[in-house]
Amino acid sequence: MPRATPLIYKRILLKLSGEALAGNGGQGFDFPTITGYAKALKQVVAAGAQVGLVIGGGNIVRGSQISRLGMDRVSADYMGMLGTVINAIAFQDIMEREGVATRVMTAIRMDEIAEPFIRRRALRHLEKGRVVIFAAGTGNPYFSTDTAAVLRGIQMKADVIIKATSVDGVYSADPKTTPNAKRYTSISYRDVMKQELGVMDQTAITLCKENTLPLIVLDINAPRAVLKAIRGEKVGTLVS
Repeated sequence: MPRATPLIYKRILLKLSGEALAGNGGQGFDFPTITGYAKALKQVVAAGAQVGLVIGGGNIVRGSQISRLGMDRVSADYMGMLGTVINAIAFQDIMEREGVATRVMTAIRMDEIAEPFIRRRALRHLEKGRVVIFAAGTGNPYFSTDTAAVLRGIQMKADVIIKATSVDGVYSADPKTTPNAKRYTSISYRDVMKQELGVMDQTAITLCKENTLPLIVLDINAPRAVLKAIRGEKVGTLVS
């Protein structure tokens, strides 16, 4: 049998947007799409990686958007956090249908449906090969799920943050509206912040920079993209 390709990144924190769970619908759930993501993560786990996951809540409710419509920002953000819990439970169910042991841990206690986030317990889950889905953001308003993902990645001593998007990397402008936008294969944290490229919010990028935590931005819909990335293949854009 051929020898398996060694992993460059053995413990990862994957950030997936809530909108990704909706497929082309924009809202709600597209279960064939979610099942495809679960199968891809199953391959990553089978390769020997330890996986933490943060999912946004944009397919259900985005706190920053409804606050602009007049709702109190704190209340709106808490609604967004609850949306991420709904997504985490849905994703957990499908992961376990695929035979992957999965735990949901929340920053806001809701013991009947998920475990509270306890760092040492989360580390133990990862060491046992379980996928851990971190839900409810940081538990605090005014912080995005991007920031929550980086924070959990730091706490879990992740080797890399992988932000799974609908584009194949970081561009100088939005490639969907600017056809001649330049795609970067690698870029520094400083340049991302200076050029305001919108890869993640500034707080998240600053946390990555201060903790020397590499970030890979890739297209989640590309075949085996995450698996290729953790093996060190040139996929997406490396921010370091």
